[in-house]
Amino acid sequence: MAAARIFDPAELTAELVRIPSSDPPGGELAVAQKVADTLRALNLEPELDEFQPGRANVLARIKGRGSKPPLVFSAHLDTVPTGDQPWSFDPFAGDIVAGRVRGRGASDMKSAVAAFIAAGDRLNRRGSPLNGDVILAFTAGESANCLGARHLVAKGFQKEIGAFLCGEPSTLDLIVVEKAILWIEAEARGELGHVSGAAGVNAIGLMADALIALRSLKLDLPSHPLLSPPSINVGRITGGTAVNVTPDRCRAEIDVRFGPGIRPEDVMAKLAALMPPRVSLRMTDFKPAVEEKPDSPFVACCSEAVARRTGRNAAVKGVSYYSDGAILLDGINVPFCILGPGDLGMSGQADETASAEAIRAAADIYVRIAEEWQA
Repeated sequence: MAAARIFDPAELTAELVRIPSSDPPGGELAVAQKVADTLRALNLEPELDEFQPGRANVLARIKGRGSKPPLVFSAHLDTVPTGDQPWSFDPFAGDIVAGRVRGRGASDMKSAVAAFIAAGDRLNRRGSPLNGDVILAFTAGESANCLGARHLVAKGFQKEIGAFLCGEPSTLDLIVVEKAILWIEAEARGELGHVSGAAGVNAIGLMADALIALRSLKLDLPSHPLLSPPSINVGRITGGTAVNVTPDRCRAEIDVRFGPGIRPEDVMAKLAALMPPRVSLRMTDFKPAVEEKPDSPFVACCSEAVARRTGRNAAVKGVSYYSDGAILLDGINVPFCILGPGDLGMSGQADETASAEAIRAAADIYVRIAEEWQA
């Protein structure tokens, strides 16, 4: 049975959705200020860190006795853009219709931000403190390059993490593994020319040959029982200066995703072996895979909390998306799980919504996890 609340996290989700925070272009400051104001009104002491103009993280701590390391509740404040596909309602409606919060970020992942705040409020009003702190960590820029998480790492935040619960969309199931993300820039170098004179070497044509070769590649990499096969996606191509000029440069940005235990250098080598002359590859970013054992004590704690609140056994899954955990947990070994009220698969879609009841349930679940894990 749900516990009493001072406020409804579904209503707070709707308020947060009404504040645009798409990345790109970035600019989470307004939503970060709303989050900080809400925490302050709940007698929590937020730290709002505007580490770049318009880019801000928010941290808040529910103090424990200090006999256990902190449990981190992690969520990001940015959203992906609304996209060009038409919506059937205002992308920033921030309303609740037929039991669903509507608008960009409702599922990914302002619902988790609101549920974590509601849980933090109730944990802060307990009659006695937990054995360890609970830290609310809300970050900027996760959707593109984990900008806020990288800033936290630079400030030494990793030493605070004793266990890590991420609120990315999971439909209240348990995510225990996420793929590694490798971003590559391919560059074709041609020779400048003109259609009325010396033709040159067309860099776009070179890149087309490279991408055709790439389409035929089946990455022969170790499989994982909870993950789909490795994927390759060409997300952006740029090249050329004028329609009547032979382009001497063409660049393509490539996203490759694969399971744990695979070195990015090995994947790069497989792709490079396919590239025709004059086409080179450069690694631009790598977010390592994050994995927890499905039968770990922390996953069991999360599973029990879901079962007690919802009456069902949560499925244990893997995902192709990345989270701030890829950055915040890199190089450290702590308990990890993703558990969020947003719908798995809703991220980035037009007509984004989230279940109001799932948001309320998530707040109750987060309280129970904290109380059990930090007991």
